[in-house]
Amino acid sequence: MSAPSTSYTDIIASLRSAYDGSAAERDSNEKSEWKLVERSAFLERVQGERKSRLLELGAGTGHDSAYFQEHGLEVIATDISPEMVARCRAKGLDARVMDFLNLTFPAESFDVGYAFNSLLHVPNSYLPAVLLAIQKVLAPDALLYLGMYGGEPFEGLRVNDWHNPPRFFSFRSDEELLRMVSPYFEVVDFHVVTNEGIHFQALTLRRPNNRFEPTRSEQRAAQT
Repeated sequence: MSAPSTSYTDIIASLRSAYDGSAAERDSNEKSEWKLVERSAFLERVQGERKSRLLELGAGTGHDSAYFQEHGLEVIATDISPEMVARCRAKGLDARVMDFLNLTFPAESFDVGYAFNSLLHVPNSYLPAVLLAIQKVLAPDALLYLGMYGGEPFEGLRVNDWHNPPRFFSFRSDEELLRMVSPYFEVVDFHVVTNEGIHFQALTLRRPNNRFEPTRSEQRAAQT
């Protein structure tokens, strides 16, 4: 069998098909208690800093975006899947079909970002460009919640994935993930959730006042 493509365009197309096909089932699933705890703790921090405008990246069917909107935040939800976005809109959300490298918002539009188990689909070679694209639409001092499964480094299609087609994942060690985000965001908090036998990396980040200029390789990745 040939190796899976690590082209960003190919991965996005495959993920869109996988998540379009699983939207109904995922919409009916209940969230694990630890996920609710993570979400609530981040909202408490956001409210404590009087942030108000949140961008969710990889919103899925919109349960988290709806939660933040119900608690007074102005929310825009984005996802690559039109079926997911349709379910977000059915919940009364402003939702857009977008991927990480094509966030068509003015610079510094949001003071909160939220990405729960979405950037784990981004290949390592594209992650710097994605982080820069996210940084661009966040205002200085904005908070960003970045959470994903990881622990043992792995990149490729996940064996026995129930989605069709199987999804691409990029799992990173704690050290690797922190090293990759630290040039672009300040780390406010990092902890690992190990409930239910998982290794979930929870980061609360802050967009610094200065912006980082992309390297040539990052510029090329952003244009691919």
